[in-house]
Amino acid sequence: MCGITFKASRRRSKRFQRFFAPAGLAALVLSATAGAGSALDFPQFAKRASGDTLFAVGAAGPTPAWIEFCTQLPQECAPNRSEPDTIVLDQAAWKLIVDVNEQVNKEIVPVTDQDHWGVADRWDYPDDGMGDCEDIQLLKRRRLTQAGLPQRALRMTVVIDELGAGHAVLMARTDRGDYILDNKRNVVLPWQQTGYRYVKREGSDNVNWVWLGNQAAPVATATK
Repeated sequence: MCGITFKASRRRSKRFQRFFAPAGLAALVLSATAGAGSALDFPQFAKRASGDTLFAVGAAGPTPAWIEFCTQLPQECAPNRSEPDTIVLDQAAWKLIVDVNEQVNKEIVPVTDQDHWGVADRWDYPDDGMGDCEDIQLLKRRRLTQAGLPQRALRMTVVIDELGAGHAVLMARTDRGDYILDNKRNVVLPWQQTGYRYVKREGSDNVNWVWLGNQAAPVATATK
C-alpha cells in the first residue's frame, strides 16, 4: 500500500544497508524524523469543534491484506465494545502517544512489502525490525494498548498521501478530536493538519470498515 519515499538519517541508512546490501536494495530511502522537539508539546486545546472528529459516512470494505491479517490474528480485528471508543486525552495519554509514535518510527526500518516479502501488500507486525506503513502503525497500536489505551479508540486508517499514493496511518480517536500517528513524521497531528485525504478506517463497533468520504485535511502540511 505505501511506498518508501522518505529521507534517511546516516545511522538508519547504515542499518538498512546491513540488511539489504546483498540484495542491492540499499538505495531505498527511509522515513524522516523531523519535528521531534515539538512532538512532546501538549496541545493547548480550545473548545472542541465539530470538525475535530472524522465521522463515518457509510460502510467500506477492508483491503484483502487486512482480511488475511485478521484470519491469522482475529483477536487484533474485532473491537471490544466494552471498551471506550475515545481516549481521554490528558497530559499522560498525550505523552504516551507521541513517545510511542517516535520510538517505533526510529526502531523500524521502512521497506516495501514487495522488497520485504515479494508480494504487493501484506499487513503484519514488523517483528524482524522491518516493515511498511501499515506494519509500523500496527506495532504502535499494540504498544499503546499494552500500555493501557483502548484498542477500540485506535483505528487503522487508509489515506491518500501528499504524493497521491495509498498510505496507512493510525488514528487515535480522543475526546479532543482525532489525532494521527504516522511513520512519515514524529509529530502527532490533528487529522486536519496532515494534508491527507481520508478514505476509510476500521469501524469501532464490529469488524467492518467505514467509509470516510475521501475527506481532505484542510491544512496541507504533509511534507513538514
